Amino acid sequence: MSRAIYIQNGVLVISSRAKKIHRKSRKKNSFLYSMRLWLVVALILVTISPLFIMRLVALDHLQDQLRARRMNELSNYSLILSNQIVRSNYFKGDNMDTVHADMNQSASMYNGRILIIDTNYNIVKDTYSTLDGMTSISQETIKAMGGESIRNYNSEDGMLELAVPITTEDKSEVLGVILFYSSISDIQKTCDSIGSFYNGLTLALVFICIVLSLLIANLFTKPLKRVADSIDRMAEGHFDEQIHLSGFSEIQKISDSFNMMLGKMKKVEESRQEFVSNVSHELKTPLTSVKVLADSLNMQENVPNEVYKEFMQDIVVEVDRENQIINDLLSLVKMDKSASDLNISSVNVNDMLEMILKRLRPIAAKRNIELVFESFRAVSAECDEVKLNLAFTNLIENGIKYNVAGGWVKVSLDADHKYFYVKVADSGIGIPAEYQDQIFERFYRVDKARSRETGGTGLGLAITKNIILMHEGAIKVLSEEDKGSTFVVRIPLKHVSETGNGGVKNDKK
Repeated sequence: MSRAIYIQNGVLVISSRAKKIHRKSRKKNSFLYSMRLWLVVALILVTISPLFIMRLVALDHLQDQLRARRMNELSNYSLILSNQIVRSNYFKGDNMDTVHADMNQSASMYNGRILIIDTNYNIVKDTYSTLDGMTSISQETIKAMGGESIRNYNSEDGMLELAVPITTEDKSEVLGVILFYSSISDIQKTCDSIGSFYNGLTLALVFICIVLSLLIANLFTKPLKRVADSIDRMAEGHFDEQIHLSGFSEIQKISDSFNMMLGKMKKVEESRQEFVSNVSHELKTPLTSVKVLADSLNMQENVPNEVYKEFMQDIVVEVDRENQIINDLLSLVKMDKSASDLNISSVNVNDMLEMILKRLRPIAAKRNIELVFESFRAVSAECDEVKLNLAFTNLIENGIKYNVAGGWVKVSLDADHKYFYVKVADSGIGIPAEYQDQIFERFYRVDKARSRETGGTGLGLAITKNIILMHEGAIKVLSEEDKGSTFVVRIPLKHVSETGNGGVKNDKK
């Protein structure tokens, strides 16, 4: 017999039979874990369970009510019979035939048996005529002779048992006892008949519930299936489709959220393609310049030393630019990793910002730009000092680069009980409102010509935003064209590690 799974040339091979078994297994699991199946089961249980509970409770209650009603009727008749026996001088032998006729009629009507017992515990009359003249010394008889009325239900025999004392009109003397036994088989038949009808009604309701459950389950799961189909299409690379689901507000919300996600994924895909194109262009531009400069040198003979140095200096500039682009790309790749790469330590943010400003003052002085630092309180935070240093350096350096001669850059630091806030404001050229949502995208430049003049690669703000997000922080920009820009950064004071214990996680190796 051939195996379904085997090794061939070092490769695991699954035969068609194994694939069929695998598909069947998946279908089986898919059915067992189907939302439609469990929704149908839940709806059926919710609707049918109360029917069965009501049936049991209602029938038991009805049977108890009928039994109690029958017992009251027997008790009332026994009192009437007791009064009739006393007034007719029954125990003295008067009017016995009249009393016996009434007893036989009542016993037949209640499907039962009546016995009259005198004070000597002799059975004077038995409607079955089998115990006449015999003695009855049962517990019920003895208690009734003491003046106590006994009412009992014998569930094993399905009989109601009643023992009533026969007393004088002034209740001063017990003359005898009436024992009344009544079968409740007719009550049981009535309840069984009602139960059979209820069973038929329940089965009809069960069928209706199953049909309605299937319709409802299909109504709820059909939109989800459309979403699943759209996700499958999206997995194949089709981002241009949208779904429009109607019906319940929750379904419409799913539709809107899915379309929003689809739009964002489409934008991400476009951004990825644009990023690849920009990377290719940015890396190619300096190389093209180097090649042009080198070709120019090679085409000239007896190049003067001054020209040779000038061309070589231009080549060095282009090589430095290529190197900067590559370094920024490598930094961006590192920023795309998880926050587990953060090297967390306790950092004095005031000192860090002062060191950044000290390092950038010579650059600012070349354009006569004033750097101002304002700290409202001492701030110590748990963060990655190297990465945050890079992020704040990019923001402040951008404020210097895209500023006007003789302008200013103000850096302020503040904190509350949970976050610290760094604000970098400048008097520069500003950012048009329509571009403010795109400045954090990779290689995006508002003014490409000016960016190249200042040596920008278009990656600085993307790196900055990634660093801030890695610290579970946020950044926003407020800007107006020709009136300057303000970047506001918010970072948690306490770093929450992946273990969720709120402690400092040091990833130094």
